[in-house]
Amino acid sequence: MSSMRNTLHSLYKKAAEAVLPPLTKSQFDEKRVLTPEEFVAAGDYLVRACPTWSWEAGDPKKKRQYFPADKQFLVTRNVPCLKRATDVETCNTEFALNGEEEGWVATHRDPANAQAGTEDIPSIDEHDNKKDEEDEIPDIGDLELKEDDEAAVSAAPRAGGAAGASSSQPYLRAEEPEDNIVRTRTYDLYITYDQYYQVPRLWLVGYDETRHPLNPQQVLEDVSEEHARKTITVDPHPNLSINAASIHPCRHAEVMKKLVDNMVEAGRTFEVQHYLLLFLKFIASVVPTIQYDYTMSVGN
Repeated sequence: MSSMRNTLHSLYKKAAEAVLPPLTKSQFDEKRVLTPEEFVAAGDYLVRACPTWSWEAGDPKKKRQYFPADKQFLVTRNVPCLKRATDVETCNTEFALNGEEEGWVATHRDPANAQAGTEDIPSIDEHDNKKDEEDEIPDIGDLELKEDDEAAVSAAPRAGGAAGASSSQPYLRAEEPEDNIVRTRTYDLYITYDQYYQVPRLWLVGYDETRHPLNPQQVLEDVSEEHARKTITVDPHPNLSINAASIHPCRHAEVMKKLVDNMVEAGRTFEVQHYLLLFLKFIASVVPTIQYDYTMSVGN
């Protein structure tokens, strides 16, 4: 979403929310959206199922009257992010949910192509050839020292030599290349209720390994490339005095309806209190390397 378009839409959305009342009659079965009461119920269930999440009140000046004062939004902090999303996408294939060409995609392997990446199993003949090559390696006792090797041995300090005697040759030190150091980012994740779209909205506040805030471009490195171009915006947090990257909720209801309907058609039950668990499962396709907790199974 372009910056100008997002700004205009945000202004329109803010004006609409100031005039239109929040949803009071449940439309979960028809549209898979939530009322504020249903959002609180789903949040309570998430906090019980995944204790790393908790409710917070936020800025009292930004309190929404249709929520309890101490349950304005959900947060989980210091969530590790060990890799960039591009590192994952180079070895995984993205495929559209339910075979759709457009919309949300999953950033894991497509089960239909699961056999495509199977490695070749070495044959017994290849193993025998390798064994023959190993047999040709001379025994260490058969090796002869060359002149240069003898000089190196004679120059080595003898056991029991004078203490503190130093060699003319400097010692060599093995050092790990800096690229092998894993630089872990962490994220604070917030879930708020979007009154206009009547769905949850996820916000991302990232930090580098020294706890310096990430800029928006750095946050995009931890977002699936497909979604970074389409669904990530930087907006004011509705409950805090910060700007943060968020996954725009304009298509959340559509995706949630598709996912829930598929579960129901498969004979599984789904209750509104499970909403945020399923929401976090599909959001994982957007931020595949941010390891937040959504481990509870959804549906019976």
